[in-house]
Amino acid sequence: MPSKETNRENSKESSPETEIDSCSLKAVRSSPSEKIHLRPMTLSDIDDFMVWATDINVTRFCTWEPYSSREAGIAFINNFVLPHPWLRAICLDDDRAIGSISVTPVDCIRGEIGYVIGSKYWGKGIATEAVRLVAAEIFKEKPEMERLEALVDVDNIGSQKVLEKVGFVREGVMRKFMCLKGNVRDMVMFSFLPSDSLL
Repeated sequence: MPSKETNRENSKESSPETEIDSCSLKAVRSSPSEKIHLRPMTLSDIDDFMVWATDINVTRFCTWEPYSSREAGIAFINNFVLPHPWLRAICLDDDRAIGSISVTPVDCIRGEIGYVIGSKYWGKGIATEAVRLVAAEIFKEKPEMERLEALVDVDNIGSQKVLEKVGFVREGVMRKFMCLKGNVRDMVMFSFLPSDSLL
């Protein structure tokens, strides 16, 4: 599920050129503040994972609670991250993972994008750039996919702005759509199609 963050980047920013290299997506021209790339997450990312996975602010809109032990984090990576069909670490130039982004199949033609990023990196345009990289390439990697969608908590304004800046279409509010940590929540549905233009 997209995570809360604040973004101040210019919504008129043009989309960067990208290249694929061994399952990684690299931004040739990225956000103004940080250059990022995406790569498969591995067990060696556990210490970086624990930085954002233990942060209550980061996990507020996630379906999972903050992790309280390294062992639980290792189990999550082994049992969920590694078998996931499409999940990447969001990395800085030094290859350190500061968040993750995934596309989870909904059915044979739809995928749901979700992302989370350490709170230290909110407001730098990094999540927006990561979503843009995925939206630019996922339909090439998965030609059977006709729709990339995102469900965002109605109160998660930061994540809604991320999607809108990339070019996702806000389709409407799904009322009483999800039970999140014991609370029934309204969710906003966004979508991006192969024929849509990146902003």
